[in-house]
Amino acid sequence: MSVPASKKLLQVLQGQQEDIPPIWLMRQAGRYLPEYRTLRAEKGGFLELAYDSDAASEITIQPIRRFGFDAAILFSDILVIPHAMGQDLWFETGEGPRLAPRLAQTALEDFTPAPERLAPVLDTVRKVSATLAPETTFLGFAGSPWTVATYMAHGQGSKDQSEARRMAYAEPERFGALIEAIITATVDYLAGQIEAGVDAVQLFDSWAGSLSPAQFEKWVIAPNAEIVRRLKARHPDAPIIGFPKGAGGKLAAYAKGTGVDAIGLDETVDPHWANRELPKGLPVQGNLDPLALVSGGADLTNAVDNILSAFANRPHIFNLGHGILPDTPIEHVEKLLNLVRKG
Repeated sequence: MSVPASKKLLQVLQGQQEDIPPIWLMRQAGRYLPEYRTLRAEKGGFLELAYDSDAASEITIQPIRRFGFDAAILFSDILVIPHAMGQDLWFETGEGPRLAPRLAQTALEDFTPAPERLAPVLDTVRKVSATLAPETTFLGFAGSPWTVATYMAHGQGSKDQSEARRMAYAEPERFGALIEAIITATVDYLAGQIEAGVDAVQLFDSWAGSLSPAQFEKWVIAPNAEIVRRLKARHPDAPIIGFPKGAGGKLAAYAKGTGVDAIGLDETVDPHWANRELPKGLPVQGNLDPLALVSGGADLTNAVDNILSAFANRPHIFNLGHGILPDTPIEHVEKLLNLVRKG
């Protein structure tokens, strides 16, 4: 695929090294932005925003308008997939998402699929794609099967993902059927995003770090590899970023086993170690500690310099190790951009 020279982030995903790495931030469209808070106060809760294509388009573009990031990422949530698969989804103020009925208490076959719930998200993609400047890469995303399954099993986030882990051990056939259903829904969803206008996609595996090596191979590497295989069969030119948060020493196995085009690193990963251990030439993304961005000052400067030096010899997209925190000062984001782009 021919990539426009102005689309720096997409070029990095194709394996090209840039003197100044492109930058975007996970959750860059969100609560740290005053314009987001204003719109949310007008429109209502998170899910109402995510399913309102006009509002979600505006939120997706807000950080591009303010900061000029090299990529826009779709404003949505990984849990729209279980919602489309038939679980009820809502967000409790101050507590996060809730799903019902829990898969620990009911069968997947009892759900009534509702794929039409994804239509507004794809409308958002089309609207944003028509609006973005040519140099801005547009990223879509979905949750990886293991992480989505943990929410479906427990009905909400959990500290140890015990319901899903217990199901994976005690009922491997049932859990495997759930993973397969999530894979199928996710491939269709990501293909729809690509067809609607995103340039690349990211797979978020937020709870990948909770598994043993054998379970990691079975429930993280294998399902993500299957998504990559099926999605590439439909859209071979669309790059895929994998983000297995907490994978640590299993990152190299993930990179080799899944076939992702780039790998995201969380803040616990030593960037110099990652540069040594990951396949040569594989694009990496990350991995500033979100709290260093909140702190600012010398901590921020030193952390940025360390990451830039570690990845100076490979394709690199600068990002956080996880989502930007709501109390992040705007001026610290501006400083980060200056540090990364100083050349």
